[in-house]
Amino acid sequence: MTALLPPLHEGHAPIILHQAFHDALEAFEEWAPGAPEPSVEFDGKQVAVSAVFGRMRTCTDILPVRTLDAVREIVGPAAQELSEDQVTYAHAALLLRALCVERLRG
Repeated sequence: MTALLPPLHEGHAPIILHQAFHDALEAFEEWAPGAPEPSVEFDGKQVAVSAVFGRMRTCTDILPVRTLDAVREIVGPAAQELSEDQVTYAHAALLLRALCVERLRG
């Protein structure tokens, strides 16, 4: 599924990937335990939220504060890793992808 998502350029994501990350974050928040993994629409196709987070795991762009706050709420105790002032999409994506894997295993 990640073939649908554009690559990063020297660690930077196109704005459409930033938007997909935000959409995936919202979908993850609504993901009920035991339900199938949610997906988001990207370029007219459905992409699993874990694929979006996976694509962004090396993104060096700075996460907007409002998005960072939402991520901190979702990841709970792991938010300690997000205590810096300038958290990147990569920091958040790694934690969120791990939560996806954990939920899919459980």
